[in-house]
Amino acid sequence: MVTQLQSPDKQNIIYPDDNGEPMSDNTEQFRLIVWIKENSELLFAKDPNVFVAGDLLWYPVEGNNKLCQAPDVMVVFGRPKGYRGSYQQWNEDHIPPQVVFEIWSPGNRPAPMIQKFKFYERYGVEEYYLYDPQTVELTGWHRQEEQLEAIEQIDGWISPRLGVRFQVSETELQIFGPSGEPFVSFVELAQLRQQAEARAQQAETLLEQERSRSQALELRLREMGIDPNQL
Repeated sequence: MVTQLQSPDKQNIIYPDDNGEPMSDNTEQFRLIVWIKENSELLFAKDPNVFVAGDLLWYPVEGNNKLCQAPDVMVVFGRPKGYRGSYQQWNEDHIPPQVVFEIWSPGNRPAPMIQKFKFYERYGVEEYYLYDPQTVELTGWHRQEEQLEAIEQIDGWISPRLGVRFQVSETELQIFGPSGEPFVSFVELAQLRQQAEARAQQAETLLEQERSRSQALELRLREMGIDPNQL
């Protein structure tokens, strides 16, 4: 599938929506991409002008369909939610993704990852996070003027844009929202919803039982000739 540019002077240029590369190389990389992407969307679900995408081609320069990258996850502030075949920056008020995530996989090689870093640095990314699940190592960079500078202490770092806090243990990466709530998987979210529904149902059952006892007591008092409203 491709997206046709509408600019009159460059209308014959085609910007592919697919670069032919898989979204992930393994189940763990896929899980982490979905985990970060979906929780980031949930974080800004009520803000219509925060766009979150996973594995979406980003074209920063109009007229150049060879210059692109597909971050595992990208977050763009100031752009509306909605469908896109690709992120064409000139059609997005020239706003680049401010935050990008990459998940390292065994199939990654240093040279392409260096090229990605240079791309993100050159075209305006403010925060870049690279996580290696095999070594449980999170590396981050934060823009200082025209360069992406390494974040010296990533454990406990709070993203200026997202407001999330990163915590790295010996076994896993954890991300906490601004209110301290942890990022969760779809399964965990479903379980939490089921637990909440069960608690609500239990509370309703107890309330109904209390109503029944109150009505029974009122009936008994009236049978005894006692007006419960006069007590």
